[in-house]
Amino acid sequence: MLIKRPADIPPSEITDEFVYLNRRELLKAAGIATVGGLVSPSILAAPEMTGKELRDVQKSPFSTDQQPNSWSDITTYNNYYEFGTGKEDPAVNARNFNPRPWAIDVSGECDKPGSYDYEDLVSPHTLEERIYRLRCVEAWSMVIPWVGIPLASIIKQFEPNSQAKYVRFKTLHDSKRMPGQRRRVLDWPYEEGLTIEEAMHPLTLMAVGLYGRELPNQNGAPIRLIVPWKYGFKSIKAIAEISFTRKRPRSSWERAIPSEYGFYANVNPEVSHPRWSQARERPIGAGLFASKKPTLMFNGYADQVASLYTGLDLRKNF
Repeated sequence: MLIKRPADIPPSEITDEFVYLNRRELLKAAGIATVGGLVSPSILAAPEMTGKELRDVQKSPFSTDQQPNSWSDITTYNNYYEFGTGKEDPAVNARNFNPRPWAIDVSGECDKPGSYDYEDLVSPHTLEERIYRLRCVEAWSMVIPWVGIPLASIIKQFEPNSQAKYVRFKTLHDSKRMPGQRRRVLDWPYEEGLTIEEAMHPLTLMAVGLYGRELPNQNGAPIRLIVPWKYGFKSIKAIAEISFTRKRPRSSWERAIPSEYGFYANVNPEVSHPRWSQARERPIGAGLFASKKPTLMFNGYADQVASLYTGLDLRKNF
């Protein structure tokens, strides 16, 4: 049996992002019917909003004024290899995933390690909606209305000490519940990391919802990281472990293909991916004939985060 290794995975996997983005328009233009088995109706159907409505959500001053993408765009076009490598796989394969009960194990350089129940960890905090423009490394972007808690507020509960230079995150490792983990696409569980300064920055969010509702499974339920000035793969989903470390952790993609995926992964139009340019992007949902737009440094958040990297060569430290 052939097993696809990371270096063999094409940039847009099964469905090219432009084709997927415009699938309805392309099918209509081509005169393809959705009957007679030619095209599965489920591919074309817009999913209904799901998940419990979150109450007392506050608007965040960090939100962009851009129009958010639709629920359909955000929940049917996902990179989430724990549920499959195709863009539509997570929406299908995560349907029966149950994110409750959930706990996060905290360890390392902190004064309050332990296993924290999700509800106890989240309930003391005020939820806020942040509309962030997030960019994938594959040159597409979305504007997403996340609901979450500043990561800094959660981290403070664990009281990291002066030796905590980095924060490492791990996704749940359970191949029975996450069928994509049965394939050796990556070295599971998925791992990511931030500097402590990045983790404590007010833009960094622990998301627990989307469009005012609990996170859908395919978007990382019950809790995921959002770092809006970095490429999307840094925003790890279904977080089950947090540890504070002295040494810089290596992320899963950094271990798999270090020439293509670095630790920092800051959005930088001046640094090309080895297999494609990152200077321009096409917004998901922009339409069939939309042209690509120039990519903004730090995804448009340069004024807020550039100081984190003073003195750092962003070409070498990509």
